[in-house]
Amino acid sequence: MKYLIAGLGNIGTQYDGTRHNIGFEILDALAKEFKADWSTKKLGAMTEFRTRGRTFVLLKPSTYMNLSGKAVRYWMQQLNVPAERLLVVVDDVSLPFGQLRLRGKGSDGGHNGLRNISEVLGHNAYPRLRFGIGHDFGPGRQIEYVLGPWTGEERAALPECIERAIKGVQLFAVQGIARAMNHIN
Repeated sequence: MKYLIAGLGNIGTQYDGTRHNIGFEILDALAKEFKADWSTKKLGAMTEFRTRGRTFVLLKPSTYMNLSGKAVRYWMQQLNVPAERLLVVVDDVSLPFGQLRLRGKGSDGGHNGLRNISEVLGHNAYPRLRFGIGHDFGPGRQIEYVLGPWTGEERAALPECIERAIKGVQLFAVQGIARAMNHIN
């Protein structure tokens, strides 16, 4: 069985190590764990690996965060992956740093990447794994915060948080969303 795991972020070195690119960071760590090499494909960087009878196709869209839907839909169609076997990995300012939340469907919660995916797909019934980045910013400073670098304390805690997210991605594909939600949430 094939699963499309789309980690959202923005391309370009100026976005490396920023909170908004946690989707890219999680997929990079997952690919490294399975010794999978990235290659440039249409609308994004991709790699794949097999484990426990599942094929994981990892996608880092090159369309920028706010236009992620184009890449996600294209690769869902190319790979013949239904929405229930898509998992979008994304940052979330409404969750405390490092907290994970897995859902099978739902609103975009104000996240432009999720909003675009829902618009392009024509529905919001696709799984998403939200990674909490916290909300330590004042009025009108959200963009600066999400596009800003992790603090030293966050950076030190990040590897353990990313490892939990990686386990969540694997549980989603291997055990199903209900069991994964029970474990993660």
